[in-house]
Amino acid sequence: MSRLDKALNIEDLRKIARKKLPAPLFNYIDGGSDDESNVRGNSHAYDAVKLVPEYLVDVAKIDLSTKVLGREISMPLFLGPTGMTRLFHHDGETAVSKAAAAAGTYYSLSTVGATSIEDVAAACSGPKCFQIYVMKDRGLTHEFIQRCKDANYDSLMLTVDIPVASYRERELRYGFTLPPKLNLAGMLGFAAKPGWVYNALTHPQTKLANVAHKIPEGSSKSSSLMEYIANQFDPSVTWKDLEWMIAEWGGPFVIKGILSPADARKAVDAGVTAISVSNHGGRQLDGTLSAFEALGPMVDEVGGECEMICDGGIRRGTHVLKALARGATACSIGRPYLYGLAAGGEAGVARALQLLRDEIERDMGLLGCRSIEEIGSKHIA
Repeated sequence: MSRLDKALNIEDLRKIARKKLPAPLFNYIDGGSDDESNVRGNSHAYDAVKLVPEYLVDVAKIDLSTKVLGREISMPLFLGPTGMTRLFHHDGETAVSKAAAAAGTYYSLSTVGATSIEDVAAACSGPKCFQIYVMKDRGLTHEFIQRCKDANYDSLMLTVDIPVASYRERELRYGFTLPPKLNLAGMLGFAAKPGWVYNALTHPQTKLANVAHKIPEGSSKSSSLMEYIANQFDPSVTWKDLEWMIAEWGGPFVIKGILSPADARKAVDAGVTAISVSNHGGRQLDGTLSAFEALGPMVDEVGGECEMICDGGIRRGTHVLKALARGATACSIGRPYLYGLAAGGEAGVARALQLLRDEIERDMGLLGCRSIEEIGSKHIA
C-alpha cells in the first residue's frame, strides 16, 4: 500500500504535505490573516448544524451528478482557484487540472497561477473556469477575457474580496516572497526538504504565467505577496466593472468573495450566473462570517435566482451535504487539493477527490438520499 493509499481523509494528506514541503510553503497554504480565526472557523461552522437522516429508503443506487456553470459534473464538488500552484509540486496546475478532468469535475485557474491559460486548456479535457483579479492595468482584464474565449473556457469568476492587501503574519515570519527571498527561518525550512529543492532546481522556475509579461514583480523582482497585491491589484473595482465583464464574456459568470445578502442581491441584479460564498479561506478580512454561516441568509435572499457555491472549510463529505441542504448548488475546495498535490502530485489530487467523493456518496446513503436533488432543508437541524 502506497503512502497516498494510507491517507484515509484530508487531514492525513495535510500531514503528508507538511512533511514534504519546506516550512514557508506549507505555512503559505495553511495560514491566513491576523489571528487566523476564519481559517479555523470555516470548518468548525459545520459542526453547529446537525444532519437529520431518513431511513427505510432504497439507496442501492446513488447519483452524485449535478449541473453547475453550464456543465454536468460528476459530484457537487469542484476545484476552486489557488495561486502559484507549481510552488507546491513541480507539475502544478497541469497536474491539478488533469486530476479534476479525470474525476469529471470543474477546475478553476487563478490569475496568479503559475501555468498559462493556454497551457491549462491544452492539458485539461474537462470543464474549466478562469478566475480574474482586476489589476491596475485594465488592459489585462480585456486580455484575460479574450484569451479565455480563444482557449474555450467554460466560465469566468471574478474574485472581489481583495480591495486591499491583508496582513498575513506567517508569510512575514518566513520571509515568503515572489520569488523566494528568505530569512533564517525560511532558509532552514527549505534546507530541511532537499527533495523539494531538487525538483525546484531541475524544473522551470515558478512564475506568474498569466501576468509575467506585464508585471515585473510577478517574475523578476522580490516582493512580499502582500506588497505585490497592494501594488498591482486595483482597489477601485465596482459593480459597474462586474456588469461590464459579464456582458463582455457572454457566458456563465461567478462572483466570488461576497458574504452579505445585500451584496448577493446586487450580484444577481448585475447578471451573475453564480455566487461563490467565500471569505477567501480566511486569508483576507479576519473575523467575518464563515462561508457556511453566510450561505443561509444569502440563499434566503436570492435562492433560485442564481447558483450558490459554498467555498470554505470543506474537509468532509458531511460538510458538502450540510451546504447542499442549506441551499448550495455545489461546493468548491482549495486547501484539500493542495495538500494532495504536495503529498503526491496528480495522484495526490486524485486521492483527495476520491476520498471526498467516497464520503459524499457514503454519507448520502446514510442520510437517505439517492440524488443531489433529494437533499433539502429537512435534512439539517
